[in-house]
Amino acid sequence: MTSAPQKPFTATVLGLPRVGPRRELKRATEAYWAGAIDAARLHAVARELRRDQLTGLHAAGLDSIPIGTFSYYDQMLDTAVLLGALPPRVAGIADPLDRYFVAARGTDTVEPLELTKWFDTNYHYLIPEIGPDTAFALHPEKLLAELREALELGLPARPVVIGPITFLKLAKGTSGSPLARLAEVLPLYRELLRQLAHAGAQWVQIDEPVLVTDLSAEEIDLVRVTYGELSGATDRPAILLATYFGHPGAALAALASTAIEGVALDFTSGTDVSAVTATPGLASKLVVAGIVDGRNVWRTDLDRALATLTALPGSAAHVAVSSSCSLLHVPYTLTAETRLDERLRSWLAFGTEKVTEVRLLATGLREGPQAIHAELTTARAALASRRSDPRLNNPRVRARLAELGPDAARRAPAEQRRELQRARLRLPVLPTTTIGSYPQTSAIRLARAALRTGKIDQAEYVRRMRAEIADVVALQEDLGLDVLVHGEPERNDMVQYFAEQLDGFATTEHGWVQSYATLCVRPPILFADVARRGPMTVEWIGYAQSLTDKPVKGILTGPVTILAWSFVRDDQPLGDSARQVALAIREETVDLQSAGIRIIQVDEPALRELLPLRTVDQPAYLEWSVAAFRLATSGVSDATQIHTHMCYSEFGKVIGAIAGLDADVTSIVAARSHMEVLDDLNAAGFDRGIGPGVYAVHSPRVPSVDEIITSLRAALKAVPAERLWVNPDCGLKARGRTEVEASLRNMVAAAAAMR
Repeated sequence: MTSAPQKPFTATVLGLPRVGPRRELKRATEAYWAGAIDAARLHAVARELRRDQLTGLHAAGLDSIPIGTFSYYDQMLDTAVLLGALPPRVAGIADPLDRYFVAARGTDTVEPLELTKWFDTNYHYLIPEIGPDTAFALHPEKLLAELREALELGLPARPVVIGPITFLKLAKGTSGSPLARLAEVLPLYRELLRQLAHAGAQWVQIDEPVLVTDLSAEEIDLVRVTYGELSGATDRPAILLATYFGHPGAALAALASTAIEGVALDFTSGTDVSAVTATPGLASKLVVAGIVDGRNVWRTDLDRALATLTALPGSAAHVAVSSSCSLLHVPYTLTAETRLDERLRSWLAFGTEKVTEVRLLATGLREGPQAIHAELTTARAALASRRSDPRLNNPRVRARLAELGPDAARRAPAEQRRELQRARLRLPVLPTTTIGSYPQTSAIRLARAALRTGKIDQAEYVRRMRAEIADVVALQEDLGLDVLVHGEPERNDMVQYFAEQLDGFATTEHGWVQSYATLCVRPPILFADVARRGPMTVEWIGYAQSLTDKPVKGILTGPVTILAWSFVRDDQPLGDSARQVALAIREETVDLQSAGIRIIQVDEPALRELLPLRTVDQPAYLEWSVAAFRLATSGVSDATQIHTHMCYSEFGKVIGAIAGLDADVTSIVAARSHMEVLDDLNAAGFDRGIGPGVYAVHSPRVPSVDEIITSLRAALKAVPAERLWVNPDCGLKARGRTEVEASLRNMVAAAAAMR
C-alpha cells in the first residue's frame, strides 16, 4: 500500500524561484564565494527565503506546496549530487558545499561541468557527466532536510525531484548513452520514495519534461516500464508525474497505464482537453492542469481557463489547478513595479499574481463562476483594454515591412564578400578578438545608478562611459588584439539596453529572473508593435573607433535573441514580431556603417534556444528566424563584415540554420565541449569564418597558453587557418578585470605561437 492522502489536492504550482524577491540568495552566494560569509550564514539566508516563500504560498490558498525546488546553483546539479553522479575530478574536495560549487564553476585546475539551455527556456542547467567510473549512490540529505523543514511549519509539502529519464537523457555520456544506466538508477529512486514516505511525504512530484520531446518507441516503453516499476512499489508516497513545455504525446498513454496517482500537464503549450479524454486510464488519476502560464507574464483569461477546466472529465473530483511549469521563469511580484504604465500593468501577472489566479480558478472550478464573479469582471476589463490599445498596431512599421520584398534580405555570394572584406580589413591569419562585453566594474554600475537617481546628468554619464571605453580600447591595443570592441559599459543587459530604446517594449525595475546560478536578468516586456526611435549604439561605437586605427566591431543583439530573452506578446505570431525587431536592427546597422564601422556583430545566442521541442514544428521556426536575421543584416554593403555569436546550446539541430544566416563569421561556444561542435559544422558543409571559443568564460580560471594552443590545434583539424578566428567562448561582462587581462594575454600569445 502507498501512503497516499485520503483526497487529492486542488491548487498548487509546479516549482518556485529561489534567488529571493530582492536577490538575497544571489548576494549571499557571491559573498560566500568571496569568503565574506561562511557556510552557516549562507544556509541561514536560504532557510529564511524558503520559509517565507512556502508559508506565503500556503497563506495564499494552495493546498499542496512544492519543496525541493530550491537550489544554490541548479536543479540538475542537485540531482547529480542526489544520485552520486558528480564527476570524479571533484571527488577529492572534502567539503560537500565546496565540491558542489567547484563542479559548477571550476577552479584553476578543475574544469566545470558544461552549461546549456533548459529545453526552450532562458534558464541554463549544468550537464551531468556519466561515465564508466560513475558509481551511483543515493544522497537524499538535502531533500529530506527541506521536507522536515516544511512539515515542521505545518505545510502540506510535496517533494519535487527530476525524474530518471529526464536526468539521464540530458546527461552527457563519456562512454555510451547515459540512458543505458537506467537500471542502476531506478533502485535509488525506489529507495528515495521509501525514505520520503517514512519522513512524512504524502505526495512526491517527479519531473519528466523530456517526455514532451521526440521519443523513440523504445524510449516510450522505458517510460512505461520505469513508472510501472516505481508506482508498483509499496511504502511510497503518491506519485505526481509532471510534464511541461509541451504535450507528452505517446508518453501520456504509457503513464496512464501505470499505477501513478497523478499527471501534471501543460495546457498552455499544446495539451488540450481532447488529449485527456482520449487517453484511457487517466479518468481515475488526478490531472493537475497547468492552465496558468508559468513562462510568460500576461494575465490569464479566466473565462477561457474555467471553460477548459470544467470540460475535463471528472473535473470536480480529479482535477487540480496549477501553473503550467515552475514559476522560476517569471518575476516574483508585480506589486514592486510602480513605474509601469498603468494600462500595461493591468494586463500582467507575475509570480504572486499567478498564484492568486491558480487559487481563483480552483475556487471557480469547485464552487462555480459566481464564487469569483468580481475577479472575472476585472479580468475581462483588462483583456478588453489590451485588445483595443492602439499601440498594438503601428501603421508605419507594418507598411515599411510590406514594402520590403525578398530581395531586401539578400547579399552577394559569400566568396565575393570575403574578397572585398579581406582587402578592406587586412587582418592576419588567426585574427584575435573578443565577443563584445568587458567587465562591468563597480564604477560603471555606480554611474548608471547615479544617472537613474538624478545624482549626475546625462553629460556627466556620457563622460564617464567614454572614459571606460577609452580604457578598454587602450587595454585591447596593449594586449595586441586584432579586432577591438568598445566593451559595452553603457549596457545594463544585451536585450534590455535595446528594449529601452525601442517603441513597443516596457522594462521593469525589479522583475528579476534567474538565468543560472547567481546571474539574474530583467526580461523586457514586448507588448506592442516595435519601432526604432533613433540610433541606439552609434555614438558609443563610433567614439571607440575614433580612438584606434584597428577595426572596432559594432555589437548588436539579433531579433531572435531579443524575442527569446523578453516576455513576448501572445496576440500575434512570433515571426511577425521578429520581423519588426529585425527592421529596427537593420536600420541600426546602416547607421553604424555610415559612421565608419567595418565589422558589425549581430548576436543570436538564442537561435537554438527557441527551437521547438518537437521536430515537426521546427522547420517553420527555422524559416522565420533565419529570415529575420537576414533581414536585419542585409542592409549594409558587401564590404562590411557581418559576424554573429551563439552560446549556451547544443547546436546539432540548427547547424543548417547557422549556415542559412549567411553571416561572414560565426563565433560559437566550443571550449567546454572540446571543439565537438566543429564536426557538426563540417558535416553540414559550413564554409564561412568561424570563431570556436578557445576558453570558457563562465568560470574564474585563467587558461594557460599551452591549453589555448591545444584548443587551437583541435580547431585547426576541422577548420582551415584562413577561416579560423581566435576568441573566448562568450562575453566578459561577469568576469573580473585581472582574470580577463591574464586570459586574453595568453590567448593572444597562443595565436601568435600558432601563426
